[in-house]
Amino acid sequence: MALKKKKEKEQISKQERLATRAKAKFTVFPVKEPMELMDFLMKTMAGISRNTAKSLLSKRQVLVDNVITTSYNFPLKAGMKVLISKEKGKKEFHSSLLKIVYEDDYLIIIDKREGLLSMGTNSQKERTAHSILNDYVQRSGKQYRIYIVHRLDKDTSGLMVFAKDEKTKFTLQDYWDEIVKDRRYVAVVSGEIEKDNGTITSWLKDNKVYVTYSSMTNNGGEKAITHYKTIKRNNGYSLLELDLETGRKNQIRVHMQDMQHPVLGDVKYGDGNNPIGRLALHAFKLCLYHPITGELMKFETPYPSSFKKLVLKAIPKEDKE
Repeated sequence: MALKKKKEKEQISKQERLATRAKAKFTVFPVKEPMELMDFLMKTMAGISRNTAKSLLSKRQVLVDNVITTSYNFPLKAGMKVLISKEKGKKEFHSSLLKIVYEDDYLIIIDKREGLLSMGTNSQKERTAHSILNDYVQRSGKQYRIYIVHRLDKDTSGLMVFAKDEKTKFTLQDYWDEIVKDRRYVAVVSGEIEKDNGTITSWLKDNKVYVTYSSMTNNGGEKAITHYKTIKRNNGYSLLELDLETGRKNQIRVHMQDMQHPVLGDVKYGDGNNPIGRLALHAFKLCLYHPITGELMKFETPYPSSFKKLVLKAIPKEDKE
């Protein structure tokens, strides 16, 4: 028993050292009054030149509320936190397929475009988010590798988490429900949903050809729970915010089919309605505890403009008739 307690204390002590080391890699500056980011850097970091400040931004060493920010005129508000990474020599990252919104020694969080696979398979060797990030971290000269933690469908856009070491990967996967506090999607679906909010519960199971089907009673599949809130309804469409209580394969798409309001652009579970030439599903919000520091980190991307246009634009009278 004494040996067990000793090992537990050693493990806690090691975790605390790792957390302290991870936090020490950033200098944190609180924002006390509204101003643009460049002005804040020049004012707060006494003696810094404008070129040095631009270099920090271009090398993605500046974060605002934990989100990498490269825009010199980003509008800061009182109460925000600006973090400056002490890690030098970061390689610049450019990709039209994904954007890095956060990076440290343990994690990379990205905003993935629609049409990009999360990772490859034996039959699909095309460019993936995983391969793009692997190429990037290996250019740094360090022994980093990228590890898949979870996936988004190829045609779904939005926020994804990757790990930079195997231990962090397993920590995230084994304690996903405890670590991830909020994960939300936005979607546009066919038809104008009557209810302002609701919950869909069913059991999901794949058939022999990998089509997921849903049962309102336990069919031996996985229980899936989706909460939805109607943001806007117009023009025969509904803009929804979706909160997943469970994260099952194809959960949102199948549950929207269950409601007879399929996601626009969904070839597999939809009704053929595809006005914007893509699947109208985007993972826009992610809140999670850092697996090493324990800090609660919040990430949010805007609703895609094409989604909003569908339910906001006025339809000419002749088109309505």
